[in-house]
Amino acid sequence: MTVSEPKRDLRALPKAHLHLHFTGAMRPQTLLELARESRQRLPRFMGEGDPLHVPADERGWFRFQRSYDLARALVRSEAVMRRIVREAAEDDAAEGSRRLEIQVDPTSYAPWVGGLTPALEIILDEAKISTAATGVEIGVIVAASRTRNPMDARTLARLAARYAGDQPGEVIGFGLSNDERAGSTPDFEPAFRIAARAGLASFPHGGELRGPEHIAQVVQHLHPARLGHGVRAAEQPDLLKSLVDHGIALEVCPASNVSLGVYSTLAEVPLRTLFQVGATIALGADDPLLFRSRLLDQYESARQVSGFTDRELAELAAGSIRASRASMSNKAKLLTQVDSWLKGSNSGN
Repeated sequence: MTVSEPKRDLRALPKAHLHLHFTGAMRPQTLLELARESRQRLPRFMGEGDPLHVPADERGWFRFQRSYDLARALVRSEAVMRRIVREAAEDDAAEGSRRLEIQVDPTSYAPWVGGLTPALEIILDEAKISTAATGVEIGVIVAASRTRNPMDARTLARLAARYAGDQPGEVIGFGLSNDERAGSTPDFEPAFRIAARAGLASFPHGGELRGPEHIAQVVQHLHPARLGHGVRAAEQPDLLKSLVDHGIALEVCPASNVSLGVYSTLAEVPLRTLFQVGATIALGADDPLLFRSRLLDQYESARQVSGFTDRELAELAAGSIRASRASMSNKAKLLTQVDSWLKGSNSGN
């Protein structure tokens, strides 16, 4: 009879959370409270706790975006903006995240707080405060939207550049999000050049709704340090090998992939394929408000669905830390803690 190795507590595994959107980080209970206060009716699935599940087509994306926009429309004050950052940090701390890099497009919140600059400053200030309060080090990624004019992206890049830095509560990178099928990737290249001149890392989305050809285009024009998603690189081995060879990390969000219909089940997400070829992977929750699956759930599914051993889970966590913009000294400290977790025998879930 074989005695299985006790499974270590994944909450105790130090990890970094590198793919989390600002509004999508909101707690479901917070959403319900804000909706009641503003007398806003929400779709049934948002009130009953069911995860969003739509087909990977334009109609499905429309439903996802409409739901996200309903939540975003409830963020109408500095107090609510600060609450989202604080609660995201608290939730990450409870799941063993030691580093959070939260992504935000301040455009939608600007009208309620006096403009783009105040909106970003509120988030940066609360990131600094919440870092001290929770122990989760928070960096901010300013992200442009593919659905808006590329000139808007340049405006955001210049704003991000003013607050660039490597300390908690500073802007660490520049991203490009929203529907991958919208806009023309080369048109956003000037915005990313502005960000790069300020020392900001490139963190665009690519390779979830669209396939390998889109990833290649994003790599060519936006020169990413990390790809938001990138999961469909598994469909083209040569491209995947190139990403690995160039050290481009992948922010893999399994629950998002299933909720948005890219894969039918968690078992179909090619996490094992990406891992086996040596890709640097950072598991992320993306939009837990809508997908009802947080960072810890991604590690749990890697264990339960994809069959990752504790040693492999430790490597996933280490990959997320290496791919973060944390300081070299902080990375070294966290990687030592990952080793300690693996050497321990504490049993958990």
